[in-house]
Amino acid sequence: MSTTELAWFKSSYSGGGGGNCIEIAVGTEAVLVRDSKDTLGHALTVSPHAWVAFTELAADSPV
Repeated sequence: MSTTELAWFKSSYSGGGGGNCIEIAVGTEAVLVRDSKDTLGHALTVSPHAWVAFTELAADSPV
């Protein structure tokens, strides 16, 4: 899967001032996460099941 063929979007928690921003791309077999400041760098690849489990856990965690 080429990372250039995917539709990447920034996290809704990413601010406009730079800093700690990530981008997500959802494929049919994997979810990819990358640093928005280093789009040519490596992306973390996880299964869709693992991504759902992570986001559910994060949503349930107190801030």
